[in-house]
Amino acid sequence: MDKYLAYCFLYDDAADLRCDFEIGTDEIASMVGLLRSLVSNTALRDDLSRINELIYHLNPSLRTETLVTEAELAWLHDKTERLRAETQGAFAAFADSGKSVPKFVLPEGCAAACYSHVIRNRCKSLVRLLSRHKQQGNRVDDLVLDFANLYSGYFYFLALRLNQDAGVKETEFRSRAYT
Repeated sequence: MDKYLAYCFLYDDAADLRCDFEIGTDEIASMVGLLRSLVSNTALRDDLSRINELIYHLNPSLRTETLVTEAELAWLHDKTERLRAETQGAFAAFADSGKSVPKFVLPEGCAAACYSHVIRNRCKSLVRLLSRHKQQGNRVDDLVLDFANLYSGYFYFLALRLNQDAGVKETEFRSRAYT
């Protein structure tokens, strides 16, 4: 099975990008740790611990020998798709009403869902950073882009599920961009 170094940019002389990416991954790892403390589901806490470890080792400053396997990437794909299936059914009726599925969580609703959505936005920022760097002709490990995209999807669907579990009704959603 192929293995990939979890950190990136070792072949680039891009100090500013490296610094931005380090700050981003550190912040996301910290927020995932906080989110983990807010959820009561043991299995979900275990999943968040594993995700947190993968995010942490994306930090290029660590220079660890941590490897990411195709099996771990497949695991994250599976988690994302499972959350997608769980949340799509819950919000299908809302979408069928002609309104768009809410994209942002309710601040007054579920604190864990709010944190999850903030993490999602941070992951989207990493995707934009990496994509811009790649468009400028620099080399970016596709696996790192895959992970950032998957994390973004994972935490979006997790936010929807956590709000659903907290009993937040669709009509109570308010569109608000968390930064």
